[in-house]
Amino acid sequence: MTRHSIMLLTAVLVLAYAGFVQWVWGWGEILAAWRDVGPGAILLALTLLVATYFVRTCRMRDYFPRETAGQFVRLFRVTQLHNILNIMLPFRAGETSFPILMRSEFGVPLAHGTAALLVLRLLDLHALMAAAGFGLVAAAGYSLWALALWAAFMVMPLAVFPLRGPLMAAARANRSTRLAKLMADVDNGIPSDVSAFVRAWLFTLVNWGIKVMVLAWVLNLLGVVSIPACFGGALGGELSSVLPVHAPAGVGTYPAGIVAGATAFGGAQQKDALAVLASASINAHLLTVVSALAGAAVALVSSAIAAKLSGKTHQGQG
Repeated sequence: MTRHSIMLLTAVLVLAYAGFVQWVWGWGEILAAWRDVGPGAILLALTLLVATYFVRTCRMRDYFPRETAGQFVRLFRVTQLHNILNIMLPFRAGETSFPILMRSEFGVPLAHGTAALLVLRLLDLHALMAAAGFGLVAAAGYSLWALALWAAFMVMPLAVFPLRGPLMAAARANRSTRLAKLMADVDNGIPSDVSAFVRAWLFTLVNWGIKVMVLAWVLNLLGVVSIPACFGGALGGELSSVLPVHAPAGVGTYPAGIVAGATAFGGAQQKDALAVLASASINAHLLTVVSALAGAAVALVSSAIAAKLSGKTHQGQG
């Protein structure tokens, strides 16, 4: 029981969530919304969401070029395994798998992998806010001042990067040993040159830009009329999966994040809007889970194919 406590907790919470949805709305009524969306749109949304996993893998390959050279398929499998663990384990416990996997698979030191993950998560948070900020621009009627503020926020990491040296020097001069160590770890995870940092930043923007836009589009297809509310809902759902308060598989917390984000962007003003939001949030959550499972399936199949081709190559050389 102790060894499998997290797995049992996950199973219990998922079953409880499924039972709650059935009791309040009924799964038949929830899933019926997909009939109006159509298979073509569903397939396109899934394809684009799975494509973001390849963007993440490209970011990791560029972040660790020496350790992962020529091993894209293997790195994609590690990325997907980390993603699945992140989704299924509560309270961000799955994050700890990344530095462990990078050490066991590619020999990346544990401290370096942990520091890199911290920096990448900060970039993720910035990109999420920047992508969802487009909803605020839409709410402001695409006015020039809103676009200017959004553009300034978009490039903020580039403005902060040159301050890295002075900030690290100030941290080292601080009497707090804990703060100095934390800043040293962060410094260890930041790319050493500006071009590598820009590439990591661009990969991050592309990844989250695609994901937030796809989720906003899907929420609109599922009945959320307001475009700003769609972007707010997409932001709320993804923030719920990035912040520490995260239920196993996102059950409850992810849909709640969508509803909260959409409501904050004015999505509950129309009649019956909350009922539409509840149904759309559950279906959007299901889509993200299915896309993660599809990405894991692609990783397993590609790994098997790569292993088979590698075996044939070794036989031919023998």
